Amino acid sequence: MVAADVEDNWFRRFKPSPDAKARLVCLPHAGGSATFYFPVAQALAPDIEVLAVQYPGRQDRRHEPFLTSIDAIADRVAELLRDKTDRPLGLFGHSMGAMVAYEVARRLEQAGAPVAGLFVSGRRAPSRQRDENVHTRTDDGVITELRRLSGTEMDLLGDEDVVRMILPVVRNDYRAVETYRYTPGPPLSTPVVAFTGTDDPVASVDEVGSWADHTAGDFELVTLEGGHFFLTRHQPVILRHLSEGLGAVHA
Repeated sequence: MVAADVEDNWFRRFKPSPDAKARLVCLPHAGGSATFYFPVAQALAPDIEVLAVQYPGRQDRRHEPFLTSIDAIADRVAELLRDKTDRPLGLFGHSMGAMVAYEVARRLEQAGAPVAGLFVSGRRAPSRQRDENVHTRTDDGVITELRRLSGTEMDLLGDEDVVRMILPVVRNDYRAVETYRYTPGPPLSTPVVAFTGTDDPVASVDEVGSWADHTAGDFELVTLEGGHFFLTRHQPVILRHLSEGLGAVHA
């Protein structure tokens, strides 16, 4: 498989913008897919080109084997982004995607290609560990967690065929998240913006605020009303921060 084919597997360009001033790589949450970020790509084009990451094992990549750790995903994404620093490059991730985005940023910085901005959402800082075991639960237990976080349309969870299709993906992603362990190292040089919901059951405002410890650059904590998927209710606010963050770097 040639390099271009590999890249096409991983990145979705819903709104190609060859003359964009900056690029933003968006990384999905557990059980999520690249299409979650279609509205973001549509809103930011043509000034910012969005590359939405498609993890293996879902949608059009459903026949590919899962990657079972955050580090394995970050390794692959970082490798594909090393030649995309011809313009400011930002990373945005929600929940599991925030963890991947952080580890990608670390790898790019170690390779001498620091990102212009890291935007993390709905995830406590890497150094703030909780003991979680959703991936070891029964199928009913995993579905209960999905309902708690409201990350999947509730009517779909009543469809046995749909549940059977998504559970392996969700369980794998939860395994990657829950077995991740932060390896201490120097803070990033890139500015970090962290978004959090006031009532997020898996990431308190205090835990998200600890992202400040992981950068030597500027840090901003943006607190918005809502639970774990607060971002769907506050899209204009988040889009403004993304656009201004990358636009300011470009300027």
